[in-house]
Amino acid sequence: MVSQHEVEIPVGQHRLEGVLSIPENPLGLVIFAHGSGSGRFSPRNLQVARTLNEYRIATLLFDLLTTEEEEADSRNSRFRFNIALLAHRLVLATRWVKRQPLCTNLKIGYFGSSTGAAAAMVAAVEMPESVCAVVSRGGRTDLAGLGALHELRAPTLLLVGGEDHDIVRINRRSSRDMRGPHKVHVIDGATHLFEERDTLQQVADEAANWFLASFPVSRTNEPVSAMAGRRA
Repeated sequence: MVSQHEVEIPVGQHRLEGVLSIPENPLGLVIFAHGSGSGRFSPRNLQVARTLNEYRIATLLFDLLTTEEEEADSRNSRFRFNIALLAHRLVLATRWVKRQPLCTNLKIGYFGSSTGAAAAMVAAVEMPESVCAVVSRGGRTDLAGLGALHELRAPTLLLVGGEDHDIVRINRRSSRDMRGPHKVHVIDGATHLFEERDTLQQVADEAANWFLASFPVSRTNEPVSAMAGRRA
């Protein structure tokens, strides 16, 4: 049983719309940072979020941009590469969700895609006391900047498609600059959007296990493999 709540996250005089999904007895919470030109309705992120919910991980998917900003961005790509802005929005969403009664005691992770992965890494550096883990899917990790790559301490999983050659090179290069715990995991046969059979499900399962291993609260008597085995 997963309870879903439509939410509005205050950002100055604006509100960012999102969906907070909480399974019974959640083991942690993952906040999504979508990629260029996407939003909370990204079908790929929705699939990953559903899988995380099945692993008893709560999720928050929200729009990083206001409606007006999205309209402007669709015309001139003005905001999608503004990593500092996107990271700031992610920080505000993290602070907001930590104040919600259902989420107060949950450990937090970030799941970032494309440019959203860079924003997640920067935000995790800004909130080291709050963010326990980061997962990147096809991430533009280079856009996080050398400072963030050096300073990031949250365990970070870099998931890339084996056929997404440019992103593989970018992530391996970023990996050499990262000083915190991290891993590059290449999913064979996958392209940038992980549209190939079963590849996105591999992303979701790898992400779930990474988060569960990083959330202190997830150290229960029941092994992760057993929880995964009950998934529909």
